[in-house]
Amino acid sequence: MAQLIVPASIEGEIVVCTEGLSFWGGVDPGTGVVIDAHHGLHGQSIAGKILLMPTSRGSCSGSGVLLELALNGRAPSALIFREDEEILTLGAMIAARMFDRSVAIIRLSSADYGELGQKERASLSGNTLMAGDWSLTLHRVSQDDLELSPSDRTKLNGDDGKAVALAMEVLCTMAASQGAKKLIDVSRGHIDGCIYAHSANLTFAESMARMGGKVCIPTTINAISVDRENWHTQNLPPDFGRAASRLADAYVQMGARPTFTCAPYLAEDAPRMGEDIGWSESNAVIFANSVLGARTAKHPDYLDLFIALTGRAPKSGVYVPENRMARIVIDVALPQGYDDALWPLLGWLAGRLAPDRIPLLTGLEDIVPSQDDLRALCAAFGTTSAAPMLHIAGITPEGDLAPAAVAQQARITGTDLADAWHQFNSGPADVDLVALGSPHFSLEETRRFAALMSGKRCHPDTSVIITLGREILARAQSEGVVSLLEAAGVRLIPDLCWCSITEPVFPISAKTLMTNSGKYAHYAPGLSGRQVRFGSLSDCALAAQSGTANMDPPVWLEPFSGEANIRFVAAHRSIAQEF
Repeated sequence: MAQLIVPASIEGEIVVCTEGLSFWGGVDPGTGVVIDAHHGLHGQSIAGKILLMPTSRGSCSGSGVLLELALNGRAPSALIFREDEEILTLGAMIAARMFDRSVAIIRLSSADYGELGQKERASLSGNTLMAGDWSLTLHRVSQDDLELSPSDRTKLNGDDGKAVALAMEVLCTMAASQGAKKLIDVSRGHIDGCIYAHSANLTFAESMARMGGKVCIPTTINAISVDRENWHTQNLPPDFGRAASRLADAYVQMGARPTFTCAPYLAEDAPRMGEDIGWSESNAVIFANSVLGARTAKHPDYLDLFIALTGRAPKSGVYVPENRMARIVIDVALPQGYDDALWPLLGWLAGRLAPDRIPLLTGLEDIVPSQDDLRALCAAFGTTSAAPMLHIAGITPEGDLAPAAVAQQARITGTDLADAWHQFNSGPADVDLVALGSPHFSLEETRRFAALMSGKRCHPDTSVIITLGREILARAQSEGVVSLLEAAGVRLIPDLCWCSITEPVFPISAKTLMTNSGKYAHYAPGLSGRQVRFGSLSDCALAAQSGTANMDPPVWLEPFSGEANIRFVAAHRSIAQEF
């Protein structure tokens, strides 16, 4: 069915996007230019265009980027999807309902999507989508078939206040667009839209707080844009520091806990197997579903607050057991002697093979990955896939769940892993910054890096920064781990993370960074404008001490780094020249 989810009157040039795009880290919120160095539209502006895209991918914060683009007049005029999509759809709903800035959202069948993709221009008037002599009548999404409880209707009617009424209205519209028949209770929430990357997040949060919004379930807060207690001493521009603090304050005012971490699953009260929760932030959602066995959709920013205000979420997606089945089986040819750099590479590749569906990874049944290995895999997977979870046969709680009968088959080889390593390593050997903690470091990672740096010092020309949550930092301090790292010249910064860090906390003079994070290796070129080196945690420690990164692939990838990869590196070296 051809659906009109967010209406608008528009006309413009069609731009076809062959793969999903994460607006967070992929589109400049001030200009509408694609900044994802790994994407086919890199360098192009999508402002005012009609963008055809199978679905979005990556960060839940894309909804906030779309809202910012709508508020500054640089948004696409329409987004047309072929598959289910929530993140950008929600951003467009907020832009229209709260700020009267419309971005049309349409979902088409594969046949109609393919036919429209052959056209150069299109227009939307009322319910009619037209492109030359081609036209299609769209069906507006209706809430009429949604089964609401008496409490839902009370909230929708405004009996619990304006903020809750708005939250329920948007939740119902999202549920209807997803084909859900009812809402379900969720036990806890996690807020992602608290990074001050643009003014839209602050405008939204303070508007909801002024309406009297209050969360009704235990709710944690993602990493923010400043070290909340110490930003005044870090030479940040006062206007930025105050605005970032106001954004955090708005969510705390609405009753959320000031946890300020992108790894809420590291808390002692982590979600349990089978628990329905309402989380945002891509790595947290994927880890909660995949490794903990909890159930949450990858809710977009702003919808996370609406869920926390109501305690309700659409019963759709992976809240429904049959929707948690894998639709692609990826067999992994595991190289001998691998190190912890395997997991980000594997997650990133799995996401590319499963950009819009849940995968089952096989071939890993005889190994025992750590929780940090699985965190690294999930975080990297979220940069290239829109799926809210993955399975690993013999390892994850639902890894033995039979895949769908029509599941596709794919394979990841050592050569694929070597190619991914080269994609992550476009920068030169000299490393000015070692960036660790994307997602936030666990206590075990903090201990491991302290052991790797024991008795050593950071190179005088290389900054080393770890971002981590407040609770993990406090525990590391109590164990003496923090003092060991500080003695080696390592900075530990709570509250913010690498997807939200800004200069001068991010060293202004740094031209090349090194990270062990597949997530940050993917996003860093666009977010920071720096070149990137990637490696294991041990590789990062060696770079911290020497100021240089090994330009050769790790020993376990050497057998797969042949002539094809050399050609690949040469073809992609031009990317580095843009930063």
